[in-house]
Amino acid sequence: MAYEFLKTKSEAGVCTIILDRPPLNVLNIEMMEELILALKWAGKQPEPLLAITGEGKAFSAGVDIADHTPEKVDQMIDVFDRLFHTMSEIEKPIAALVNGAALGGGYEIVIFCDLVVASEKAKLGQPETKVGVFPPIACYILPRLLPWPLAMEIILSGDQFDAARAEQIGLINKVFPAESFKEETKQFLKRFSELSPVVLALGKKASKAALGKDFAEGLKAIDRIYLDELMKTEDAVEGLQAFMDKRKPTWQGK
Repeated sequence: MAYEFLKTKSEAGVCTIILDRPPLNVLNIEMMEELILALKWAGKQPEPLLAITGEGKAFSAGVDIADHTPEKVDQMIDVFDRLFHTMSEIEKPIAALVNGAALGGGYEIVIFCDLVVASEKAKLGQPETKVGVFPPIACYILPRLLPWPLAMEIILSGDQFDAARAEQIGLINKVFPAESFKEETKQFLKRFSELSPVVLALGKKASKAALGKDFAEGLKAIDRIYLDELMKTEDAVEGLQAFMDKRKPTWQGK
């Protein structure tokens, strides 16, 4: 379908959603509604990997301040929450390709993804406290990604930090030079996009299934997925047989 604030493309095993609201891809209510639709579309595509990036020099500078006003804030929080519920329901891995500034709600999209790569020029952060609010999604996810003091520093200070700092504390997989960001990103994603879509999805599902559980309960959930779902796929059989035959597997995505 046609979007006003987004672009989409599918190539080389990657389905990509591009935020496109110049100049900084600020998220308004209408754009977030479009993003929900695009995510649902991407989740149904055959490509094993979903990527989200921004057009121009920014990933996204956050949610439009105009949508925080008393007459709009209830609607804004509703669509904002639905956006992340939709992301949480995507079975395939989601990669954030942070080509520039990712701030506020824009950065919350980034930290909610499964993989993150960034340009060395990217500026990141949750500046919400500096305008009198707090970042809901960051309050949920950052304490699960970072030690408490680091999570609180990002959430409470409102300060920006660069991609090198984010990589240092484990919030980014790779930082690439700005001039070669697109090419380096393609090579990074290639490692995943050439694998079995169903195996990637089940690996993500198993990892999520154990969150918040003790070891015995978590391992039981993972084993159930391994035995009852993974080992019943054609791709698991093909991958193991190809290894024994010393050949490259041919994935069927099922």
